[in-house]
Amino acid sequence: MKTPDPRDVGQTYKAAGVDISAGEEAVRRIKTLVQSTYREEVVGDIGGFGGLYDISGLSEKTPILVSSTDGVGTKALVATMANKYDTIGIDLVAMCVDDLVCIGAEPLFFLDYISVENLDPNQVEALVKGISLGCIQAGCSLIGGEMAEHPGTMDKNAFDLVGFTVGVVDESMMITGQRTKAGDGLIGIRSPGLRSNGYSLARRLFFDIAERSLDSPAWDGSETSLEHELLLPSVIYTPAVLHTMKKVEIKAIAHVTGGGIPGNLKRVLPPHLDAIVDRSAWEVPPIFLELQTIGNVTQSEMESVFNMGVGMILVVAPENISTALDSISENGHDASVIGTLVDSGTGSVRMA
Repeated sequence: MKTPDPRDVGQTYKAAGVDISAGEEAVRRIKTLVQSTYREEVVGDIGGFGGLYDISGLSEKTPILVSSTDGVGTKALVATMANKYDTIGIDLVAMCVDDLVCIGAEPLFFLDYISVENLDPNQVEALVKGISLGCIQAGCSLIGGEMAEHPGTMDKNAFDLVGFTVGVVDESMMITGQRTKAGDGLIGIRSPGLRSNGYSLARRLFFDIAERSLDSPAWDGSETSLEHELLLPSVIYTPAVLHTMKKVEIKAIAHVTGGGIPGNLKRVLPPHLDAIVDRSAWEVPPIFLELQTIGNVTQSEMESVFNMGVGMILVVAPENISTALDSISENGHDASVIGTLVDSGTGSVRMA
């Protein structure tokens, strides 16, 4: 038997890379941030073994719970490069709740998972600050989460961020795409930037090929830095969509994430309809044109990776387009008609 080395006596979890006291300090710091998101349905407080939410007062006659989970992808690496962590939580909430609303669901509550190499209460506080701001924008409550310290698994200051949300929709109000028909209009709601998609390609183009720094101009003549553009928080469309649902029938909704407009719009099309999208119907933000120029990226590749300036697409009847556009504008978003549905029988998206 091997004789124990005296240096092994008294080893601790902290010596192995996990600091329990740092975790307790992080929880203390984020408590007020979490509480700021609470709706009246929240039961209890953070620190328990599960988040509690009272659904007995929901107004839906036949409530259907809808869930979604997502992350922020390699946009997290840009936040680490910039040492700026207080906005990417907004992206996390956006990626989750804007999926829910595609079915017509109102988000009720949210949970997060933060994994780090070594737990820094300042970093965690900044991350949760963004998540809480996102929840407030979306109108849902942050009722729980997990902070996991995983020494030896990632670089210093690196992190992974995952979210989970639950919403509700009345069965009669579910958006299924089944009522779409030829002649329906496509309303595109603007996205000023990349949101949280395509960052693996964006990082390769900006940092590996163009060898740009975060403090360099985002493009020639830009008044903003590359850091500003790449960390621009994702727009949260959910409140605007829910508001518009109360005014007109929305037949289908596509959240434009990975896969771009073609990959996401076709998910809500029935087999007998095609979508014709007019590229000239909106102005593509300069950040996308810069990426395309740096890498000599084809138009089809750009459109299959990035949102190209459209973050959400609503399908509405022609007679409801004007009302829908007004509703979206009332909620602070720019939108325009970007195409139509045609009776072609392939269920595909054509960028024209």
